[in-house]
Amino acid sequence: MVHPTMHLLLLSLLIATAAGKGLEKGPLENKVLDVPEGTPVPYALYQFQASHLEVDGFRLTGETEGKISISEDGWLYLEQTLDWAHTQTHTLELEALVGSEPVEGPVIITINVLDVNNHAPSFNQTDYIGIVKERTPAGVAFARVFATDLDDPESPNAHLSYTLVSQIPNRDNTLFFQINSNTGEISATAEGERLLKARESVIHSRGGDFSDSLKKRFDDYCTPTGDIPYELNPFYSCVQRAESRRLNPLEDPDFMLIVRVEDMGGESVNALNGNARVKIVVQENLWVNPGPINLREQLKGIYPMPIGKVQSNDPSAFYRLVQKERELTFPFNVTEEGAILLTEELDREDKAMYILVVFAEDSYGNQVDPPLEVQVVVDDVNDNAPICEEELSVFEVQENEPTGSPVGHLMVHDADDDNTPNALLSYSLVTQTPSSVFTIDGISGRIQAKQMLQRRDATEYHLTVRVNDPGFSTECKVLIKVIDINNELPIFEMNDYGSHNLSEDTALGHTLLTVKATDADDPGTGSSRIEFHITAGNEDGVFAMETDDNGEGRLVVAKPLNYETASSYKLQIDARNPEPLVSGFEYGAESSAVVSVAISDVDEAPVFDMDILDVTVPEDTKEGATLLKIDAKDPEGKEILFKMEGDTKGWLEIDPATGEIKIKNKAVLDRETVEAFHFTVVAFEKANPELSSEREVSVRLLDVNDNVPKLTENQAFICVKKPQPIVLTALDADADPFGAPFTFSLAQGKKSPNWDLSAVDGTSAKLTLKKSPSEDKTFLIPINIKDNAGMGISQKFEVRVCNCTELGYCFTEPGVHAGVLGMPTTIGILAGTVGFIALVLIIAFHRIKKDNQKKALLGETDAIL
Repeated sequence: MVHPTMHLLLLSLLIATAAGKGLEKGPLENKVLDVPEGTPVPYALYQFQASHLEVDGFRLTGETEGKISISEDGWLYLEQTLDWAHTQTHTLELEALVGSEPVEGPVIITINVLDVNNHAPSFNQTDYIGIVKERTPAGVAFARVFATDLDDPESPNAHLSYTLVSQIPNRDNTLFFQINSNTGEISATAEGERLLKARESVIHSRGGDFSDSLKKRFDDYCTPTGDIPYELNPFYSCVQRAESRRLNPLEDPDFMLIVRVEDMGGESVNALNGNARVKIVVQENLWVNPGPINLREQLKGIYPMPIGKVQSNDPSAFYRLVQKERELTFPFNVTEEGAILLTEELDREDKAMYILVVFAEDSYGNQVDPPLEVQVVVDDVNDNAPICEEELSVFEVQENEPTGSPVGHLMVHDADDDNTPNALLSYSLVTQTPSSVFTIDGISGRIQAKQMLQRRDATEYHLTVRVNDPGFSTECKVLIKVIDINNELPIFEMNDYGSHNLSEDTALGHTLLTVKATDADDPGTGSSRIEFHITAGNEDGVFAMETDDNGEGRLVVAKPLNYETASSYKLQIDARNPEPLVSGFEYGAESSAVVSVAISDVDEAPVFDMDILDVTVPEDTKEGATLLKIDAKDPEGKEILFKMEGDTKGWLEIDPATGEIKIKNKAVLDRETVEAFHFTVVAFEKANPELSSEREVSVRLLDVNDNVPKLTENQAFICVKKPQPIVLTALDADADPFGAPFTFSLAQGKKSPNWDLSAVDGTSAKLTLKKSPSEDKTFLIPINIKDNAGMGISQKFEVRVCNCTELGYCFTEPGVHAGVLGMPTTIGILAGTVGFIALVLIIAFHRIKKDNQKKALLGETDAIL
């Protein structure tokens, strides 16, 4: 028979040889060993060799869990396979023995269990529920599946990926749904947004009873058959089944999705997987935007006037209308039935469009549908006459200009809509004095000379122009001045304005110098008016010229100076007339000047690469993860550092050298604590910390499903003689789609002989007593509550069924509990007794102390006497 140790060594040797390595051995010292989980047993790990020659055995203690042993000759081996999911590290102590006495050690042996992919991912439930409205935007999640994997979450073995296996039905090979491979969120595709339709059902009005409403509609639209009761009429039963499906749609869902989760990121043929089903019901979306609504201005009729209608998916909803803009007048209202009313005539010239925001709410003011923004567009009517922009429009034209030379455009405005014929203008000349020498374009209002003009004939002409739109007419006055020809050049007082110095932090608008030029043409005309322009040396537009009407121009700083970009400028400034020079004349050097500008360096604060820093991250982002990296630089190239201010939660840390912002170790982001927060990043020079810049960073946390719905109350009572249902209400701190609507059920889905649980709305359920007990009794009822994503726990709800007083409160009949005190009562009595004894002792000690003080005082008095 083979000795067990020899059997172990032979097996290990066989395995080691197959793996291409020999068995390891070494001295008795601290050792770290890595062992894959699931390694076949028995398996030798390592042979420890003691230096003491008389060692005849070893003793192993610590976290062996009965799976790890040591042989007499020092072989450390596995008796049972290791499981990473159970224990990741085994810490052991090993001693060498002579007899039973330790002679060497102890040494520490650490066995790290290496994870292998031996756990398939599993969904937290086999069937999920999803409810999607018609026309839900593609990509907006309405349901979510969730799976876990017992393998190492830091390894690819637990990296889960979700896929949609099939959609039932799928008649045209068109997928209406999609799943986010990382989060498991299910949403509609673009085709689903366009094509998903709900099945028809009976819609009853606010406050109406389903049964009564159905019977009335059956009587209205169907022919009764004799005196057959509704319940026996097959047509009524058919309609009733259809309506029952509307009330309990999950009994007959519209779609069934098969979803799969795979580990290894779904990228390996060896990946393990799990499957689940998602029942999807498509609900009719009556909440449809009726806009845009087009209305004619000055519309005659009876006000208030219906202009549109909205209908909530909740028949009992109440409607509320507000304006999106802050306007003084808001001529709109909404009725209880959802009719949008216009309360007065509109004027497009006052406001061309309104944005109405319609809310659908329950009786507590909670939204039952998302708000709708309805556009109301006011269509134009021709109710405005053309208006001359100037009471007298003045133009100048040089004498001897050739025939057809343009004089100018007559500017006329019509307040009606430019995109309609109501603002289409036509121009015509009515009168010209002293002679008819001009023409006007009937469409554009452009005035031209029909002949060459001479000042000796006339220096001024007066015109009357009639301007028409399709319904109105107006007349404009025009003065045209014939001016001297531009045969004189503007001349600078000096052509070189020298050198000037500016520091790079010079304020915008600063005047560097003033230049002057003169022109000998007729004063007050375009021929003598001088304009100054920078024509060279100002490629980046740092400087600008400001011109007045007296021949002076100011050179000003128009953009921030930057020594590192440009340390000097040589500018050329030209003087020009708005009127063209006569033929044969050209501007020369006398009409130009130069100026040199030197920029001096200033030690500037660091500059951030971005002005706005906004970050959005999931609230379950792990510690150590990088939130963002701040980039900034010093204009002079000096070394800069970063610091952070205003992180009131203490969640973040910043690397002073790189500007990388990470989540601190052991920090846990929580959207339910704060949905968004702000902090400030300061960049400063290392050598001069006072020279700094700062930027505000805004962080918004995205919700993950890290909360379960919880009951707001955990106990209640029911009167035996007048039992009333108990309304259970739950709250979930998560946002949509991880919050309401909730699913309420008795734990494990079992039917109770005493209780019935039915939904009231998305956050409440009704607990009804079926059968009253013969005496007072307290029930501890497990209630299972799941959120919209199917996540939840079972919670205990205590209900006392009792006899009640006239006021509806429980009371205990005399003698029922005579001589029996509960634990709270007993504790209360004991506490009261102890308190009374303590009070008596305090009063006694106080009296004794007071008597001693009196005796001492009497003794002193006797001594004096």
